[in-house]
Amino acid sequence: MSTPQPPIPQAAPAWQTAPGSAYPTYTSPIPVVRTHLGNAIASEWTKIRSVRSTMWTLGVFVLLVVGIGLLVAVLVAANSGTAELTGQNPLSFGVFGLLLGSMCLITLGVLTTASEYGTGMIRTTMVACPSRGRVLAAKAVVFFAVAFTVTLVSVGLVAFADVALLDGARTPSGGEWLKGTLGISLYLALLGLLSLAVGSVIRHSAGAITIMIGLVLAPLVIALFMFSDSLDGVRKALFEYSIPNQLSVFYSNSLTSSGPSGWDPLWIMAGVTAAAFAGAWLLLERRDV
Repeated sequence: MSTPQPPIPQAAPAWQTAPGSAYPTYTSPIPVVRTHLGNAIASEWTKIRSVRSTMWTLGVFVLLVVGIGLLVAVLVAANSGTAELTGQNPLSFGVFGLLLGSMCLITLGVLTTASEYGTGMIRTTMVACPSRGRVLAAKAVVFFAVAFTVTLVSVGLVAFADVALLDGARTPSGGEWLKGTLGISLYLALLGLLSLAVGSVIRHSAGAITIMIGLVLAPLVIALFMFSDSLDGVRKALFEYSIPNQLSVFYSNSLTSSGPSGWDPLWIMAGVTAAAFAGAWLLLERRDV
């Protein structure tokens, strides 16, 4: 008859703690890393380059800016003599395409934030990155980089073409080159950022786009129909600070003899955009998604 063997003690599962611990713990085999702004930027970059709206809006933007800019230069060169172009800044003819192209950047800026509320994707975004301010900052960084790069390439191409086509015009100075390429690109990228902030506040794509288009066009249109002498000061202010006029300032073609000049429009847009982002951040932190 065999002698009964004592039971062999078995090792405790990995999730059990040592005797004396009040609660069991679990160590995940998946490495846990601390996330940062770079991770949020990588996520937003994946979003913005993988949706069709980005390709469509930026494609139409390039078509309008480059196409209209070159078309205007060709028409002016064909129908104007050397005497008529004398003293003209050839870079200024690129503003016509930018007026329409800005609508594309406004649309893309709004869609970058507001579209996630329409689809419900914002809930997934906030679960993946609970720091709401970081999400808004990442969207701003990615959008600004994309908008600025595309605008700079487009206006640079138009600027070189205008100088080459308009032989009778004067040669732009270094400051005019800087304002007509870098300055206008920064301004339009900031205008798109303002749209992004408005989209975050309104949370509705159509509503935010309507507000931004009204902000761009309404002051100038309203000023055109102010015929009363008592409204002369208001009409003048609307002309001076309208966005189309501020775009023209970068090419030294202001609609008025007073108002913003030089780099003033850029600082004005930077201040308005910063204020809009402060409001968007406060509302994002306090409201439900």
